[in-house]
Order: sequence, then C-alpha cells, then structure tokens
Amino acid sequence: MAKLSGRVVSVHAGKNNDLSKDASASIQLELDGVVGDRHRSHSRKAWAGDKQDEGTVRRNERQWSAVSAEELAEISAAMDLVEPLAAGRLGANLCIEGIDQLSRLPKGTTLEFPSGAVLVVEEYNPPCHDMGTLLAAECATKSGDKLSSTAFSKAAKLTRGVVGVVDVPGTINAGDSVAVDVYTSPSWLIRDID
Repeated sequence: MAKLSGRVVSVHAGKNNDLSKDASASIQLELDGVVGDRHRSHSRKAWAGDKQDEGTVRRNERQWSAVSAEELAEISAAMDLVEPLAAGRLGANLCIEGIDQLSRLPKGTTLEFPSGAVLVVEEYNPPCHDMGTLLAAECATKSGDKLSSTAFSKAAKLTRGVVGVVDVPGTINAGDSVAVDVYTSPSWLIRDID
C-alpha cells in the first residue's frame, strides 16, 4: 500500500434539514458511524440508482463522508462562487488537506487518526441533485449570473469526496494528522486474462 499523510481541516456532524452538518472541535466515531449524524447506522434504505430496488434495506456503506480542501477550492472556482464552499455545507463529516485527488482513493483505502480511529473508504461520493438545487438557491457567483440546479453536479464531477465505514472507533479532532494507506491489489490476486 502507498502511504500518504494529510491534516484534518474541520469535522462536522448533524441532522439539518438542508443536508448541511455543523462544525465541531471533534467528532466521535462508533462502529455504526458518527455520533449525532444523520448517516449513523449499520443499514440504510436503497435509493434510485442503487443496485437494489429503491427502499430495500441494505448495508450502510455511507457511515461517513470526507472532502478535500483542495477539491472544494476547485469546485468553488468552477462554479465562480463569491464565497467558497464549506465542507459542512456539503454535508461532509471531514475536510482533509494534503491528500492529492482524495476523491479517487480506491475502495479498501484506510484513514488512520491519532486516537486510533480507522476509517475505510467504500466508494467515491457522486454529487447529488438535491444538494445542487439547494446551492443554486443560496450561492452567489462573482459574475452575478444565477446558478443552475446542475452547476454543482457538473463542477463536482470526480471531486466530491469519498464515503465509507468505521473500522475502529475513536475521536477525530480538527487539526489531527491523518495517515492514508492507499489500497492496491496484492500481486497474488491479480490474474492474467487471455
């Protein structure tokens, strides 16, 4: 596994109706997710676009979400925003800096924190249309042009962050270091396809 290191810029949790999450000095992780967060659960209902029928109860692979400060800056610039997007506004639990292309971390990658907490990446977090509609209604552009409800989805394609599960409980603080072990398939698992 390749090793990377970064820093936690901010942490967030909450159940706000506008999909945002409140900033905090720290968040507590349990095996079912972030304490006090809307996504905390061992299971969730499938929605349109999942492999299962909508409403099917399935394993929750989205117990936490993370974005990178660098990718947020890219999205904000692409949307021509007066005020840059904040991680909590996008509903992320973590904002991390120093990890190049955070959104492209592969499934199985681990994020380890000083408390001993360990998170496992499950998948890329695609931008959602509901968030795009909310942002279009409240964000101003430098040009003065009105944002479309699809502006966020277009700007955040492949830079929206990652989601995953809690592997080891613990606390994550704003300012903590984060050690990232990027998953690579072991050589014995790679097979030739003729």
